Amino acid sequence: MIEDRRVDGNAIGGLLADWFGREMTGEIGCCGECGVVNPLGAVLVYLDAPGQVIRCPACSSVLMVVTTIESTVRMSFEALRWIQSPR
Repeated sequence: MIEDRRVDGNAIGGLLADWFGREMTGEIGCCGECGVVNPLGAVLVYLDAPGQVIRCPACSSVLMVVTTIESTVRMSFEALRWIQSPR
């Protein structure tokens, strides 16, 4: 079952912190497909794909894809409209 393969956004918390330089799972983001706003810690993460696939918990649209090839990390922003952080 597909639900058995997914974890929440906390599973990529370390990766996001490395990428953005701070804790990001509490920051909010907007799905570009359905407009739902959620903390990044609430997104659905599939770790067993070729890379890490991050999906909207409301509509399952792909928000981001993270791939690692050798020592390079590539973060592709698919349907993630925006990320908001307090100053």
